Amino acid sequence: MLGPVILAASRSDKMRRFVSAAPGTKQVVDRFIAGETVDQVVPIIKDAADKGLEVTLDVVGEDITTPEQAAAARDAYLELIERLKDLGLGTKAEMSVKLSMFGQSLEGGHDLAYANVRPVVEAAAAIGTTVTLDAEDHTTLDSMFAIHEELRKDFPQTGCVIQAYLFRTEEDARRLAAAGSRVRIVKGAYKEPASVAYQDKAEIDKAYVRILKTLMEGEGYPMIGSHDPRLIAIAQELGRKAGRKLDEYEFQMLYGIRSDEHLRLAAEGHRMRVYTAYGTDWYGYFMRRLAEKPANLLFFARSILTKG
Repeated sequence: MLGPVILAASRSDKMRRFVSAAPGTKQVVDRFIAGETVDQVVPIIKDAADKGLEVTLDVVGEDITTPEQAAAARDAYLELIERLKDLGLGTKAEMSVKLSMFGQSLEGGHDLAYANVRPVVEAAAAIGTTVTLDAEDHTTLDSMFAIHEELRKDFPQTGCVIQAYLFRTEEDARRLAAAGSRVRIVKGAYKEPASVAYQDKAEIDKAYVRILKTLMEGEGYPMIGSHDPRLIAIAQELGRKAGRKLDEYEFQMLYGIRSDEHLRLAAEGHRMRVYTAYGTDWYGYFMRRLAEKPANLLFFARSILTKG
């Protein structure tokens, strides 16, 4: 399987240098990364809003090794929120954050990450939007869920992400559905051992459907993170069976992938949110997108062999 190999490469400095220097890299990265600065991403937010779409914005960068870098990541989100406020786009764009960016893996990282993310959540709430805590590898999840629970005491709209391939997720879904949270369900894009995660695609898909059924029948707000046509159709059917209106759940897809499907779902009356990443530290995010879909890897391989 190529996925685990690509995920291993995402942690290789040698591979990072090779990919960054390859002549076709920029062409492919531009497909998945909306830009490097807030100024570059603002027109994309406006265009999405004009098309009836919403966005969730991810300032990419996970290799945080100092508290100062974590504070800089916090400030990048605060800058983004200030721009959204000035442009009146707060209700059309939310934020997705990885707590690793906010210092979670450093000494005292749980408290540091909470201290850094809370002002971002407060600022987002002040302009009428919210924040979703992205899921990372399984060793970080207890900390993420604890921070999520603490934030929801004052900001109940704060969302979180669960990953279908982890054995623990069905129990997490039952807890979160009962709590009435905003929950994004994805298949999962980190290399996880067989002791904690399903390795077979068919088993992951089955788990995804079981978890989605729990969310749809619960008290929360499900956010379906998938590009899989079959899972999208199943989600629509589960929503109907659960008696949910079209604005009582939403679909989420990545920027640059199945853009026609974004528009189709929005035209049908669904809430459709585009996960839009930007920033200069794109490598880890980009490699996980390749790992998720082998076709993306083929597209990239062709491009890096093309001069110019």
